[in-house]
Amino acid sequence: MRTRLDATTATPFSEPVRRFLDDLRFASVATIDPDGAPRQAIVWYRLEPDGRIMINSAVGRRWPANLERDGRAALSIEEGYAWVGLDGVVDETDHDWDRSHADIAALARRYHADEPEKAERLIEGRFASQERVTFRIRVTAIHDHLED
Repeated sequence: MRTRLDATTATPFSEPVRRFLDDLRFASVATIDPDGAPRQAIVWYRLEPDGRIMINSAVGRRWPANLERDGRAALSIEEGYAWVGLDGVVDETDHDWDRSHADIAALARRYHADEPEKAERLIEGRFASQERVTFRIRVTAIHDHLED
């Protein structure tokens, strides 16, 4: 099923799609390289209460540079044959040190909830010294293949 959204849509996700996105999965984010070629990366994400998708990266990687240049993105979240595809545009880019580090810390704790010590080691040992950037993506279309 494909749902095209407009800027006034307040809650774009059906309950099955929201549950699927709230579960712990990885997303593949597709961006556009300067030469027009597609680029994909696997990322941690979080569905925000306002319906946007939050992703975070170390500065200097190609895909975040692509998003800063051209804010269009497509995300695919799957579990076997069940999947949700999202088209969207970046409507917030945040380089603020404290906020971008709080975002990556929240993602680390989400993805390592069963190993909190590992999350804290990543936060302190890897992420604390990195320049980070957070993107919040406003979803403009939803494609899902979920069993209701």
